[in-house]
Amino acid sequence: MYQNLLTESSLYQTLLRLDEEQAREAQRQGCECGGVLHCALYPRKPRGVALSMSPEHERRWSFCCAEEGCRRRRTPPSVLFLGRKVYFAAVVVLVSVLRQGATPMRVSKLKELVGVSGRTISRWRRWWLETFRRSRFWTSSRAHLRGAVDEKSLPLELLRAFEGEEEGTALVRVLCFLRPLSVSSARES
Repeated sequence: MYQNLLTESSLYQTLLRLDEEQAREAQRQGCECGGVLHCALYPRKPRGVALSMSPEHERRWSFCCAEEGCRRRRTPPSVLFLGRKVYFAAVVVLVSVLRQGATPMRVSKLKELVGVSGRTISRWRRWWLETFRRSRFWTSSRAHLRGAVDEKSLPLELLRAFEGEEEGTALVRVLCFLRPLSVSSARES
């Protein structure tokens, strides 16, 4: 099931729409100084999807204050991108889930499917089990999940905590949950 989501174009369209909504809200709120925010997109070259993506998938929403002397940047949280990782957030989560209990054949299949190396998959696995588990974000957020989460089985346990009736719903919910990690202030915590 999860492997099929990696190639589901409607998933990436949903994530793009969620990012656009988040961006519109951030722009509507304006800058802390009261100034208007102008669009200042970051170009991205995301990896991990063999699908033909629209150019909108290759940009990260960001804004810059129009007030002279302020010029602060505001980059809203994203469900499409997970921080500075070059792979789409959905790919990072799903490949990490599929990696659990991986055989050399499964790792080879993942590499073929999304073009990710075994070393990168291992690095993501360490990130989930070490960096993520120790993060201030996880420490404060895990209490909001229903039921206990076996941290040794992250991110699979996150998907289970957010399961819904429709295939893919849990993934979108997990990515919304992880959204704060897409901005530097949460990652540095």
